[in-house]
Amino acid sequence: MQDRHLFEYAVIRVVPRVEREEFINVGVVLFCKKQQFLKMRYSIDKDRLLALSKDLDIEALEENLLSFQRIAIGGKDAGPIGELDAASRFRWLTATRSTVVQTSKVHPGFCMDGEDSLQKLYEQLVK
Repeated sequence: MQDRHLFEYAVIRVVPRVEREEFINVGVVLFCKKQQFLKMRYSIDKDRLLALSKDLDIEALEENLLSFQRIAIGGKDAGPIGELDAASRFRWLTATRSTVVQTSKVHPGFCMDGEDSLQKLYEQLVK
């Protein structure tokens, strides 16, 4: 039997007008130290987002989410934050922000496969 490993995840939200605190879930980021796994999955439902805020800059949003994804992957393409270890990058990605792209509080769970758990969370919380 495969071992279950502790993981942490946060939901990625778009908050078009921060002062109104309305948001739409667009992704999930998951970190499992034991599996050396840090990845995010997201999708943009343009019509749904524009229904919440017709002035939302979808291109800028896409750039921000791609930056999150690059940081999750790590490496020089992600700038100085991308050079940090996976745990530090996860903490940076899930830090509290007052911007259009925010994350929920961090939640724990157990998994046998980080990729499988990420997909399940994405389907439950975003799709």
